[in-house]
Amino acid sequence: MALTEPEPARLVAIAVHPGVRRMVAPNPGPMTYHGTNTWLVDEPDGLTVIDPGPDDPAHIGAIAASGPVARIVLTHTHPDHVAGAPALRAATGAAIHGWGAPWAEGFVPDVAIEDGAQLGRLTALHTPGHASDHVCFALGGTGVLFTGDHVMSWSTTVVSPPDGDMGAYMTSLRLLLGREDTLYLCGHGPPLPDPRPMVRGMLAHRAGRESSILAVLARGTASVDELTAAMYAGLESHLLGAAKRTVMAHLEKLEREGRVERLDDTTFRLRG
Repeated sequence: MALTEPEPARLVAIAVHPGVRRMVAPNPGPMTYHGTNTWLVDEPDGLTVIDPGPDDPAHIGAIAASGPVARIVLTHTHPDHVAGAPALRAATGAAIHGWGAPWAEGFVPDVAIEDGAQLGRLTALHTPGHASDHVCFALGGTGVLFTGDHVMSWSTTVVSPPDGDMGAYMTSLRLLLGREDTLYLCGHGPPLPDPRPMVRGMLAHRAGRESSILAVLARGTASVDELTAAMYAGLESHLLGAAKRTVMAHLEKLEREGRVERLDDTTFRLRG
């Protein structure tokens, strides 16, 4: 299901679609793949920059040198997407646009946007789940959707409470399935053509995780650690923290639905 690609060039904007270029930030890691994708969208008044990425002087300088920047747009305010925004604003004078409060990381944009907001050729689509302030952006008349971390081509998305919400995430995935986009340009990883099969697969994956949780709890009370060990046997140790947070996100969704009950902060059982 996931796509891979060779190590990308750095400090270079590569055309991926008419009027759209990609620059990959130098912040590779187990949660970011080769790094955060910064997207440069040509507009009549200059560039719209989607997700400046980390506060890396060389990366921010390369973005600023790519053309006059009209606006800076955020898919969400996690640091690997937003930390470089103030430096890019200082270098270009462009305002930072992001979702209205609450902000996941306490970062306040210059211009708060709402669902359906127009920013040049982009239309905002609020897609909470990975973060409460997460927004995708549709590039008008092209079939292109900038998906941030809501859908990534290289991996499933981590949903980490309290700001991450599994119920909202799955609802937002179903929202995307109702659209006719033909190309996803993600926050990490290569472009994703024909994206709807992957979205359906992600929904099925989450449903499968819920079934696994319920099957373990059908045998008795279990903690988040025990559920994670049962569901993610053999997972590399540096990924266990993300796995535990995702299990908790599923449990909180199931608790809201009245299917499980919490005995203490990390221990659950089936309800009824």
